[in-house]
Amino acid sequence: MTELPVAIAAESTQPDDSPPPRIGFLRTLGPGLVTGAADDDPSGIGTHSQIGAQFGYGLAWTFVLSFPLMVVIQQVAAEIGRVTGGGIAQNLRRHYPRPVLWTMVVLLLIANIVNLGADLSAMGAAMVLLTGGNAVAYTLLFGVVCVALEVWLSYPRYAAILKWTTLSLFAYVGVVMVAGVPWGRALTALVVPELQWNAAYATAVVAILGTTISPYLFFWQAGQEIEEQRRHHAKPLCIAPREAGPELRRIRTDTLVGMAFSSIVSLAIVFATAATLNANGITDITTSAQAAEALRPIAGDLAFAMFALGIIGTGLLAVPILAGSAAYAVTEMVGKAGSLDAKPLKARLFYATIALTTLAGAALTSVAVDPVRALYWAAVVNGVLAAPLMAMMMLIVRNKRAMGRLTLSPIATLMGWIATLVMAAASALFFAFTL
Repeated sequence: MTELPVAIAAESTQPDDSPPPRIGFLRTLGPGLVTGAADDDPSGIGTHSQIGAQFGYGLAWTFVLSFPLMVVIQQVAAEIGRVTGGGIAQNLRRHYPRPVLWTMVVLLLIANIVNLGADLSAMGAAMVLLTGGNAVAYTLLFGVVCVALEVWLSYPRYAAILKWTTLSLFAYVGVVMVAGVPWGRALTALVVPELQWNAAYATAVVAILGTTISPYLFFWQAGQEIEEQRRHHAKPLCIAPREAGPELRRIRTDTLVGMAFSSIVSLAIVFATAATLNANGITDITTSAQAAEALRPIAGDLAFAMFALGIIGTGLLAVPILAGSAAYAVTEMVGKAGSLDAKPLKARLFYATIALTTLAGAALTSVAVDPVRALYWAAVVNGVLAAPLMAMMMLIVRNKRAMGRLTLSPIATLMGWIATLVMAAASALFFAFTL
């Protein structure tokens, strides 16, 4: 698809605002719901556990701040994919200098491999807590299982598995229900910030933003909108703008629900660890085993088991998404075809990227790094890398050569740039305190 016909087709017809066809609410949920659930990966669980243990309820307000920002930036990612029919890297390749594209993709690969290593390590450590055994062996096993499922399952079946795997996050809703949370204090902390001016606090803010607004989620949701478009034999909205009204409303609903689900689960983890670990003087989480084991004498065996099982369940959801987002970015960067619905021999680079990034992350377990610390710093890396990528996405979504007449609305554009500035400011604050 060349740029000129796309632009002409997109500008020739206004989007149709007729009411969408009546379909079940659950059927409107897909890429946005899965992306939101993947946001609470083991990296996010480890980070939020540390936040709750170290600061109690003091950083709960950041989730209220981040929610509208994560909604708008994920909506931007989804609209780039659905409107243009190309992913974020493909649009960078079409419209912007190649060094910008290469820089973004290389940084994404670095962040994803670190994140994969942290997530897989946490999954292995959680399995040891539940069954005993060797953490490294479990880590490698989880990596191999995730690669096999992603390579050999058809896209419709794999998408359904991912959608149902989101239910694993309800484990953390269960944990918070038995944790004895003082709800008056916890809910007040959502709207009354407890600010501190020190490096630990600044690092924590960047880590929270890095787990809620993560670069790999941008590439994944854009890629999933393209997969869904192909699955339903639809055209990009820039070519079929009459379908834009219903489709963009579906994207908004899907993204809003997915990000709300993510934020509620994140807060549940912070509240649970604040009410148990922080309240009992446990403020420094140094290992995954300590985080889960500390819950056992305070909140009971049930909370301990749900916490550990939640790490494994969310990891099985998030690891393929981390590897898949890298695969979308790499194949788009070099102009190759890549899809989860393609046969392995017809998308060698795509599936090779999935396998190599996953196994590279699993190999990091041989390095003597504390898993929870690795999770925390993976979130910080994502927080630092997100701002420049978000800025490029905002340029794409307002570029008429890419989006035609379906450029982002002025209000959403304002919110998107605010989200970008917040991420940039948080990163700058982090460097100011640490350097």
